Amino acid sequence: MGDLGTVEANESVSIQTRKVGVFLGAEVTGVDLTKPLDPATVRAIGEAHAAHEVLVFPDQKIGSEDLMRFGRYFGELTVHPFSTNAADNAALIVYDNKEGNPPAATDIWHTDETFRECPPMGTMLCSKVVPALGGDTVFASMTAAYDGLSDRMQHFISGLEAVHDFKPFKELFSQTEEGRKRLKRYEELYPPVTHPVVRVHPITGRKAIFVNPQFTLYIKGMEERESRSLLDTLFRVTSILEYQYRHRWRPDMLVFWDNRSAQHSAVHDYYPQRRLMERVTIKGDRPIGPGAPADPAELRRFKMPPITAFEGRRAVRQHERGKDLM
Repeated sequence: MGDLGTVEANESVSIQTRKVGVFLGAEVTGVDLTKPLDPATVRAIGEAHAAHEVLVFPDQKIGSEDLMRFGRYFGELTVHPFSTNAADNAALIVYDNKEGNPPAATDIWHTDETFRECPPMGTMLCSKVVPALGGDTVFASMTAAYDGLSDRMQHFISGLEAVHDFKPFKELFSQTEEGRKRLKRYEELYPPVTHPVVRVHPITGRKAIFVNPQFTLYIKGMEERESRSLLDTLFRVTSILEYQYRHRWRPDMLVFWDNRSAQHSAVHDYYPQRRLMERVTIKGDRPIGPGAPADPAELRRFKMPPITAFEGRRAVRQHERGKDLM
């Protein structure tokens, strides 16, 4: 890996990478994404993606089919259940934000779709129309954030699990009978899932903090006050400037980031200027932690046993009698 500002060339392929951030981010040149890529080039890009966490491809005047073809080199394209997409292609997300159509709540630090059992491994975002001022995307390296924790904190959070949910998208459902029915259907399709607080990258083996304020609800098995205090501490590591790379968009740029090791936040400072982007997400695997999950007995101390410990002996409550209230 080259030093900041230097160019690194792969001997067997034509691509070159130049670091644009200290802990994450590299610009990739020497490749034309309007054309099919050979296996060696795809492999080199995949290795750079895992190493740098965020790849920037400037001056790529590509169409939607080019974007989807490039994405498929790295896995199956997925359909975001709550995003705006092309009418004839559900896997192609289209963000056309302008006056009358403001951006969604993506200005919160997050990793894409961690409410899924298998969140996307990567996301590709391509700029078509960018505002004259504003509209940057900020990335934070969660591997650098983990490395920056004290040894005691690293040891403490390793083995913890957190529950994730699609909570921000629930506001999209109307408070009508039909809206509540549709929401219930999606809650059945995407029930809360559990992921390790510390995730091990399947390629690099590096550890990363894998909780985010958009989708993470609580630490599994931990008392609410302790859970909230710990999550707030972990959420705030993205504000450490050294771990960030701020990307300033120009037209015809493609950015390919690693959801397994980086978080991002879209800056909403450009409305009502127009910002037109196309995006695809690539299917990932189930996050794996560095070891066995923590023993629940180590996470919470009860003043008295919970009532759930006495099933069959405790008093029956009204909701358990099978009778609806009138």
